[in-house]
Order: sequence, then C-alpha cells, then structure tokens
Amino acid sequence: MTTENRNMILAIVLSMAVLIAWQYFSGIPQMEQQRQQHAAQQQAQQQGADTSGQAGTVAPAPGTTAPAPAATAPKALTRAEALARTPRAVIDTPRVIGSVALKGGRIDDLSLKDYRETVDPNSPIIVLLSPSGGPNPFYAEFGWVPGAGSTVAVPNAETLWNAPEGAKLTHEAPLVLTWDNGAGLVFRRTLSIDANYMFHVVDEVENTSAAPVALHPYGLVSRHGTPHVLGYYILHEGLIGVTSEAGLHEIKYKDIAERKTETFPSVGGWLGITDKYWAATVIPGIQEKVQARFSAAQAGNDFSYQTDFLGDAVSVAPGAKASTEGRLFAGAKEVRVVDGYQTTYNIDRFDLLIDWGWFYFITKPLFLLIDWIYKGVGNFGVAILIVTVLIKGVFFPLANKSYASMAKMKAVQPEITALRERYGDDRVKLQQEMMEIYKKEKINPIAGCLPILIQIPVFFALYKVLFVTIEMRHAPFFGWIKDLSAPDPTTIFNLFGLIPWDPGQVPVIGHFLLLGVWPIIMGITMWAQMKLNPAPPDPTQKMIFDWMPLIFTFMLGSFASGLVIYWAWNNTLSVIQQSIIMRRNGVKIELWDNVKETFGLKKKPKAG
Repeated sequence: MTTENRNMILAIVLSMAVLIAWQYFSGIPQMEQQRQQHAAQQQAQQQGADTSGQAGTVAPAPGTTAPAPAATAPKALTRAEALARTPRAVIDTPRVIGSVALKGGRIDDLSLKDYRETVDPNSPIIVLLSPSGGPNPFYAEFGWVPGAGSTVAVPNAETLWNAPEGAKLTHEAPLVLTWDNGAGLVFRRTLSIDANYMFHVVDEVENTSAAPVALHPYGLVSRHGTPHVLGYYILHEGLIGVTSEAGLHEIKYKDIAERKTETFPSVGGWLGITDKYWAATVIPGIQEKVQARFSAAQAGNDFSYQTDFLGDAVSVAPGAKASTEGRLFAGAKEVRVVDGYQTTYNIDRFDLLIDWGWFYFITKPLFLLIDWIYKGVGNFGVAILIVTVLIKGVFFPLANKSYASMAKMKAVQPEITALRERYGDDRVKLQQEMMEIYKKEKINPIAGCLPILIQIPVFFALYKVLFVTIEMRHAPFFGWIKDLSAPDPTTIFNLFGLIPWDPGQVPVIGHFLLLGVWPIIMGITMWAQMKLNPAPPDPTQKMIFDWMPLIFTFMLGSFASGLVIYWAWNNTLSVIQQSIIMRRNGVKIELWDNVKETFGLKKKPKAG
C-alpha cells in the first residue's frame, strides 16, 4: 500500500467514522423514537391532565419541592374550551397574538404570527403557550408566596384579577391587573411587551394592614406532559438555564423525571424550557438573589415539568409598598433578537438559549457570515455557496500545499514502484529509501489527509447552523428545495414523486431510502473527486474507493439539503482546485481516463 493511498484511506475512514457516529446518535433511532414519543404525546393529550388548579400547586414555596398532582385528572378539553373557561385580556403585537388569563394572571395563550407549521403559507401559525386543562399545557406565571409559617393570602391559580373593561396588551400599551386580598394587602401587576418576544412583569404590593408581611417573589415556566422531541444527540430540547454559580444547565426531560428536582443559587441568570426553534424562559433581575429550580412531578402516566426562581423575602411594613420585576421571553429563538436581549438587558449568556454546541467559536461566526451574505443576495442557499468559496479561499494556502505534495507524490510513483520491486521483502529498507525520496523532493507524506480533515469542523458547524437556527427553517433554495434545513424531499425510489409511495415508511432501512436529487449530485461529485487520482493497484483499496461515494450518498441522503448542497459544491470546487494544482506541477489529470476505465471504455494496450 502506497503512503499516498494509505493517507487517503485514513482521511476517508475518519470522515466515515464522523458520519456513522452522527447517524448512530441522530438518524437510525429517529424514526423509532418519533413513533414512540408521538404515541406517548397522544396519550397525554387524551388525558389532558391539569396538575394545578389549587392555591400553591404551581408557585414554589421556600424549602419545598414540586407538589404531586391530583389523583384524578379532569376531563380533557380542546384548546378553545380551555381558553374559554376563564375571562381573558387580549395580547396583540406585530409578532404575537394570544391572551392573559385573568384567573390566575398567567400568560398561557401565545401564538407566533411570523411562523407556520409547514412551508405551506396557509398552514396554521405556531402555537407556543397553551392553558391548563387543554392539550399540551405550557405557560408562564409570576407572583408572590408568603414567608415560612405565614398564612397571608396571596394571588394564586384561582385568583380572579381585575382589569379595565376591554383592556388589551400591545407593544404600545401595558396591561394593569389588580387584586385586593381583603386583609390589607393590595396587589398590582403591570404587564408590558416589546415588538418582539420579551414580556416585562412588575409585581407591586401595598400593605394597608397594621402588621408587616414578608413575601417572596417568584417566576416560573410550566409544561404538562412530555413533549415530542426530535431525539438528536446534537440538539438540546428540554429544561435550560444559566445560573451565576453553575453556568449553563441543559437538562433532558427523562433526566429530570428521574432526579425530580435540582436547585441552584444564583444572582440573576435565567431559566426555562426550550424546543428546537422556540422557548419560554423567566428572567429575574440581574442583581436579584434567587434559588433557581428545575423539577418534574408525576402527572398520571406522564410528567409535568417546571423551571422556577424564588427570590429572597421582601418585607413590606404597614403603610408601605414593595415591588419586584422580572421578564419572560416567549417566542422564536432568532439570533438577532436573542443577542439583542442579552446586550440590552445584560442577561448572563442569554445567547446560549440557541444550542450552538461545542464548536460555538466556529458555528456562531459561520452563521453570522451566512446571514450577512444572505441579506445581500436574498437566498440562504446562495449564501452557503458563497461562504463555501470563501472558506476555500481561507484554506487555499494549506490546500495548495497539500495538493502540490500529492502531485509530487504522483510524479515520483515510478521511483516508488521501482523501490518496491527492489526491496519488496525488506520493509525497513523500503521505508528508508522512500523517505529519502520524500525528503529530496520535499514531499509531506501526510499532506493528502489535510484537505479532508480541515473540512470536518466546518462540516459540523454548518450542520449545526442548518439544524438549530430558525433563520434556516423553511428557507428555500431553488426548484424543489423549499426548506434548506430539511432533507431533499425527492427520492429516486419513487422516481422522484412519479410513484405515490413513501420509501421512508419501510421498516429499519426506510431512513436510507430517502435518496433525493441533491444527495445523488453530491455522490457524483465525490465520485469524480475520487476518480481524479489514479486507481490504487491493490484490489481492496480500489474496492473501498469505488464504494465510498455510494455509501456517503446514502448516509447523507437524510441530512439537511443545505448541508448536502454545501458538500456537493465543496467537492466540485475541490476537483477544480486539485486539477489546476496538478497541472501546474506537471502531473497528468487522470479523471477522464479513470472514468472511461470504470465504464470499460478505455482501450487496453495490445499484447506484444
């Protein structure tokens, strides 16, 4: 085996290992996970369990854990029926629509005007928050809990707040709620929202009684039932937050269901529940000392999940007032918006709400570059193609050196072949003589690996960008590619839609049968790149090279089409680049000869 071929095989094996691991953690289990989780979700929806309903069942009390739900779940309601159970104040801004429940004062009805469930512009808009009692309860709440041993009445899930007739929360007008406990405490809540997704909540209390009271402010996000998650290893969906003492917390639903509760002290910070593209998080004041808690409680055959913070006691003297404030982010995890909130409100590491991953230092700058180019060209697919060219330019000196070294190795192949014939049985002497030739010709034996190896972090980063950023969601390219973050919707196994059959439904192997046009183009470009080099003399090596493009084609078939387009375009640029460098170094480009030989078109030399 020549050093050149050994290096190429090493690079291919490393790349394959990466993709196989990716498929192991994300691809193959996905369909089975989706079926199981969808069934569990359907069961939870049918039960429609409401685990709150009583005073103190959702608000955290000092030193306690999440309470157990009621033993018997009420009858399931539709979302519309659940909304109609309580009087409401409308929320209407340029980007969200919904309502605040006057009973309980919860923000539990919110939909995102700018986002739809599918690429169909007539499909329903995304519903983020939903009330208890209906399907998929998911809501936020702020308020007070009394100090230890106190029995003072505070607002709870059953409290009916007073609001002005026709009151409406918009990005220009706040909503003011009031409630008198009848025992000397008057509570006032002012809700406001900006033009995007940030709510500002100010809770005030006036003590008109003759005795001081101590109250703890709190904020929470609660979700009933385990939601459907994609199950990808590289994407976190579940409970999330940042505390000053412990940093970033990413807790899966199944993990908190086992551990039940985790509490961390913090100054400021934030915590909530995140999906792939959407999130709801509560944010205390940046200097407020709180106990941040992640918890789960049994809810029938499923669980309810909650993230909450509990502040230090606020003492309110007779005749005095006290207030506390917090924020709620509830919306789409847009990079510009999330980064803007981090800067504007000085929220600790709020940008980690978007799962940039281990390659944060590559992934986020790569997205910002793509997004900047997109604003100029108006198409994310074109932006990816341009960024690929720029990346090629950045790594050109290294690639140029590597390809030049490979070209020189081809040029000395006759000498290497002669050495093999002379020292075939003396491996030590053969290696010494080969190294002498490499040294004389200034050849780096491992240079061939570098062009492929340096692509791996970029490959990971681009995959992450396409997968986690909402800006790529439903972003079209050209033709049939309507969503760069989704796989190519065509497949050769139903003749690209001519046959009314979904190959993806085939058990076990269906995941690999979604082989669209762009994965096939990617496979062809990879095959051309392989054929640019002379065929290995060893039959085993030749078989590996011959099958490698086909294997990669099937493996990448279910990846985001934007990633496959990048890979195909990158291969094409590599073929052009390597051809130019080989020609400059006086090495014959054997692409067409190898292609002809593959199809039996190359003339064989006559005997004798």
